[in-house]
Amino acid sequence: MNRNVILTCAVTGAGDTTGKNPHVPITPQQIANDCITAAKAGASVAHIHVRDPNTGGISHSLDHFREVMERVREANVDIVMNITAGGGGDWIPDLQDPTRGGPGTDIQTPAQRHEPVGELLPELCTLDCGSLNFGDMVYVNPADWLREHARLVQAAGVKPELECFDLGHVWFARQLQQEGLIDGDPLYQLCLGIPWGAEADTESMLAMRNKLPENAHWAAFGIGRHQMPMAAQAILLGGHARVGLEDNLFLKKGVLATNGQLVDHAATLIENLGGRIMTPAETRAHLSLRDPKTGTVSAGGGV
Repeated sequence: MNRNVILTCAVTGAGDTTGKNPHVPITPQQIANDCITAAKAGASVAHIHVRDPNTGGISHSLDHFREVMERVREANVDIVMNITAGGGGDWIPDLQDPTRGGPGTDIQTPAQRHEPVGELLPELCTLDCGSLNFGDMVYVNPADWLREHARLVQAAGVKPELECFDLGHVWFARQLQQEGLIDGDPLYQLCLGIPWGAEADTESMLAMRNKLPENAHWAAFGIGRHQMPMAAQAILLGGHARVGLEDNLFLKKGVLATNGQLVDHAATLIENLGGRIMTPAETRAHLSLRDPKTGTVSAGGGV
């Protein structure tokens, strides 16, 4: 069991969830406020996407990311910031011409995906490690695109969180490390329950965990009703945990959640298991992250 837990709050995501739960933050100010709320509730890390303030849909706007980052950094709280770099991979074939993307397709180059990370230099950013059937669309991450993206993240001095939605993604993430594209001890996020990737169950989590490098840090999450069970399972298997409205909209059946409530619920779960949540400062030391105030990188270790 891991008794010193890094708890991430994924505050909004990019999915079609804003009409299902009015607490899903949309504007940069709302997203920043939920990061601050998560920090006050005890979260170690805030993982952010941004949305179009008018529609609630997907946005890749550098200005929106900048506003969120500035609002959080100027607040009287501390939290590690993790910017998504996994946007712009949605492919839905056009029904009339399947060689072209149809409505809902949203593709970015590695350089475009990296722009907010390279400009704003968060402590962490996501690096999704493969393609998959993601519900009814295809999430596109060709291997050479990922190599290019890993080089950009490496050059920026930001630590990638290697997001793995299936067992083959873990294999490719290890390959990136073998090719020298991941510095230091790698950080993996095992993403469970997304149709049609790895299922949200103990067997899938354990299989993926057992394929991680010996020096890996890792966390896991499950979507929907699997969020809290998979958080508990990850901790019991030696990992860290992630909760938040990106992955789950309910506190319990029929009761819509807020990000603060999900963090508070996870904190109680961790405490009841005999663990504690690592502070943002401890998290930076543990993962060898750059301190946004000083620009220095910890030598690693921590608690």
